[in-house]
Amino acid sequence: MKVKVISILEDNYMYLVIEEQSKQAIAVDPAVPHRLLEIVKREDLSLIAVLTTHYHWDHARGNAALVKEIPGLKVYGADDRIEGLTDKVTDSQELKFNSINVKCLFTPCHTSGDMCYYVWEDECTDAPAVFTGDTLFIGGCGRFCEGTAEQMHHNLTKVLASLPQETKVFCGHENTIKNLKFAMLVEPENEKVKEMLSWARARDDDDKPTVPSTLREEFDYNPFLRLSEKAVQKFTGKTDPVDVMRVLRKEKDKFKKPKDRLPPNAMLALQWGLLMSSKDNLSSTIKE
Repeated sequence: MKVKVISILEDNYMYLVIEEQSKQAIAVDPAVPHRLLEIVKREDLSLIAVLTTHYHWDHARGNAALVKEIPGLKVYGADDRIEGLTDKVTDSQELKFNSINVKCLFTPCHTSGDMCYYVWEDECTDAPAVFTGDTLFIGGCGRFCEGTAEQMHHNLTKVLASLPQETKVFCGHENTIKNLKFAMLVEPENEKVKEMLSWARARDDDDKPTVPSTLREEFDYNPFLRLSEKAVQKFTGKTDPVDVMRVLRKEKDKFKKPKDRLPPNAMLALQWGLLMSSKDNLSSTIKE
């Protein structure tokens, strides 16, 4: 199983999961359909399905065009608001595409219909992968746009943490440096954070992605997965894990520079789909 990482928009990622023997492919969050189709054609692939993590335009806007271009294409997701949705999935539902297996993991919070996808290939020694959209990022987690700290705590520490530790994490955005700068504020003595931040900066200098990480690595430096650590609790002034999560997210929301924040009225308009003309400049403000 091969995962092709494709950078799009300001800082988004879409992905192609490729079964190398048959050259069949599954797209994840293909928000720029013409770019995806160019790659599919160039690499002589057959696109057979789309997995959509959530309904936000920068993850789902390419679905309808792909369905129009490829008759019979299946678009999977958990939210009726997803553009081009053909097949609604539920928590723990399993899908099979030849030797590629997909388990749907319901993770509501960023939106009320968020779904992560755990993917592995039969009789393959490669590590499995999880596509987390805007739920889990490298070094961080998504905003609680339509959910609560209780939900995100469950998503990260119960749902995703139950996967094998070697699972590769493919998230929806490249915001690793920003996330790790915040992690440094939370745990200034954490050597893993320092090492990861240095590595991420070097990747950025070379214009290379920081995805994937692994779940094991995330537990070393991602403060949202380190809720019981004394340094994290000291930073938040809380000890209950859900309270720690809630304060961390509140502090992370304030950590962004004011000019990078989306005004509340603009956030509301975006959620109602009213900012179509200027949305290319807004994607990075709603995801982290």
